[in-house]
Amino acid sequence: MLNNIVCGITKNAICSYFYQLNQSNQQLFYYFFKPNCKSMTLREICETVKGEVVCGEELLGTDVEFAFSSDLMSDVLTVQCDKLILITGLSNLQSIRTAEMSDIPCVLIVRNKPITTEMVELAKECDIAILRSKNTLFFVAGELYKAGLKPVY
Repeated sequence: MLNNIVCGITKNAICSYFYQLNQSNQQLFYYFFKPNCKSMTLREICETVKGEVVCGEELLGTDVEFAFSSDLMSDVLTVQCDKLILITGLSNLQSIRTAEMSDIPCVLIVRNKPITTEMVELAKECDIAILRSKNTLFFVAGELYKAGLKPVY
């Protein structure tokens, strides 16, 4: 059926077509054809959430395409995705270790949680940037989605 769709058709036409077939498909295809989906650099992410760089200034040019928000590190370990940023309120070594195991280049700590020197040292060893925002996890995730980052699920 998709083979019959001409490349020049707009997102709205595709969404309308699939809305008529099935409303759940419409949501699925809107996600894939969302016009403002894009990758962002860590620098752009930091500016978008009005955050600060705690460590990893040299990594601010790294491109990120997806965001995942969780305080449960066991949930983070199930994610199989490249170019991902972890947004969490968990400010301890476990969040950095989880990012290391999952090859996540940046951890964004929300709610202005304190970041220990041990976390910074470990992040530097593992080549992981740590950003911090005074905003809530919900607000930060919403702003990054609005700016174009894609959710994992």
